[in-house]
Amino acid sequence: MQRFGINGWRVEDMPDVSGRRYAITGGNSGIGFEAARVLAGAGAEVIILCRSPEKADKAVAQIKAEAPQADIRAIGLDLADLSSVAQAASLLTKETDSIDGLLLNAGIMMPPKREVTQDGFEMQIGVNHLGHFALAGQLFPLVEKAQGRIVSVASIAHKYGRKRINFKDLQSEKSYNPVLAYSQSKLANLLFTHAVSRRLKKADSAVVAAACHPGYSATNLQFTGPGKLWKPAFGLMNIIFAQSAKYGAYPTLLAATDPKARSGGYYGPTGFQDMGGPVRETEPETFARDNKAADQLWQVSEELTRFSW
Repeated sequence: MQRFGINGWRVEDMPDVSGRRYAITGGNSGIGFEAARVLAGAGAEVIILCRSPEKADKAVAQIKAEAPQADIRAIGLDLADLSSVAQAASLLTKETDSIDGLLLNAGIMMPPKREVTQDGFEMQIGVNHLGHFALAGQLFPLVEKAQGRIVSVASIAHKYGRKRINFKDLQSEKSYNPVLAYSQSKLANLLFTHAVSRRLKKADSAVVAAACHPGYSATNLQFTGPGKLWKPAFGLMNIIFAQSAKYGAYPTLLAATDPKARSGGYYGPTGFQDMGGPVRETEPETFARDNKAADQLWQVSEELTRFSW
C-alpha cells in the first residue's frame, strides 16, 4: 500500500509513454481532459471519446495549442446509446490495431429527476456502468493485443449508498433517489473491475484491470448533473475541500501507466476521507469486492446490453 512513498504518486513518476495509445471516455473536460493533456504532452497517442463533437474539437485544439506535436484526435461516443457505443468500438477497431490503455472516465452525476438512456436504462447506471461495460467488452481484443489496461474511474461516493447493488430495482423504477442512484453506479464500477480482474487472472491474461477515484475534485460534474438545490452546496464544498481536476487526474494516470499498478488494484487520494492527499493504492469498501455481487452484476449487464464478453 505504501509502495508510492510518503508523498504519494506524482506525474513526475509517470514512466515513458511515448508511442503508446490511450482511449479516454469523457476526455473533453475535467479529469479526463487533464489525463489526456498529460498523456498527449508526454508523447502518447490519445483518442478522446466524447458525445459532443464541438466540445471534443475544442479540447483537441487546446491540447495541440499547448503541445503542437501532440498526437490526439476525437471519436464520437454517446454512452447513453448502445448503438453509438457499438459504432465507436467498430471505428476504433478499424482505425487501430491495439490500445495500451482504455480509460473509462466519463460519467453523469445526480440528475434531479429520473432520466433514461436511448435503451431505457436509468441514466446513471446506464452511462456510468452499462455503456462502459459494453464499450470495454467490444474493445477488449485491442487491449489484449497490447497487453494493456482497462481503468475504471470510480468514486468515494460508492461508500455512501445502500452498500450493495439493488438488483430488485436496478433501474430505479420503483423509487428514484439521485444520490443513491449515483452511488450505485459508482459501486458498479468497482464490482466491474473486481469481476474483470478475476476473469483475467483465471484466463492467465496479461491485461490489467484497475480502478481509481479522484478524491473530491472540482470539475463540471458537480454542476451539469445535480439539481438547483445541490449546486450551491457543491460550490461551497469546492471552496473548502476540493482539489483541482489536475490533481484529480493523478490516480487515473497512475492506474493507466505505472508498472506497479496491479490488476484489481484501487488507487486514489488517501488523506482526510480520501478527498485529497497523497495518491497511493487504497481500499474500497468490502462490499465493493463481493464475488457474488460482482458475478450477478456481470450476468445482468450482459443481459441488458445484449453483449457477452
